Amino acid sequence: MFTGIVEATGLIRALRHGSAGAAMEVSAPGIADGLKVGDSIAVNGVCLTVVECGEGLFSCDLSPETLARTSFGRVREGTPVNLEQPLAVGSRLGGHFVQGHVDGIGTVADTTPAGEGAVMTIEYPPALERYLVSKGSVAVHGVSLTVATILGYSFTVAVIPHTLNRTNLGRMRPRDPVNLEVDILAKYFERFFQLGLGQDRSDKWDLEYLKEQGF
Repeated sequence: MFTGIVEATGLIRALRHGSAGAAMEVSAPGIADGLKVGDSIAVNGVCLTVVECGEGLFSCDLSPETLARTSFGRVREGTPVNLEQPLAVGSRLGGHFVQGHVDGIGTVADTTPAGEGAVMTIEYPPALERYLVSKGSVAVHGVSLTVATILGYSFTVAVIPHTLNRTNLGRMRPRDPVNLEVDILAKYFERFFQLGLGQDRSDKWDLEYLKEQGF
């Protein structure tokens, strides 16, 4: 589990494709030295497992599924990536709950300067429409952001100067792909309705009833 608060950016130093996926090596001084084999780490919002580490570098394996469902299928060596280690028990939750399970690949449509920050417009797959809500949370390349507006199959987010400087969002250009993860609560509520747990109780959507259903 992550929070969408990026700790640092790294650089893809090597990307070797094979029949069983790909092996990726990331240069990340400061973070890599504190990792060990088997640790989880979010790379551009994708939860990966460290398979090798040391001397400012770490390596992860990318399965065919990961390459197909995330932007890693399109990246190349030299690409900057956002990095976050898992949330420690007892730590403050500065962003929102992020699993590192990408729901879809979005596309940067536009970045408009706003003071020292920016407003980014992200196009998203139609399948994610039902999960997005104005003022709701969304993770873009692993960065916890708040949806400002929704316009058709695109949404806007305001990115503050600190985030532009500390993540790779400040380097995004139109047509660049970005990993999107919607709020986990939206997906659980959808499943709740799919199972018909709200039938015959539509007049009593209160805290007591939600507790009865396990929320």
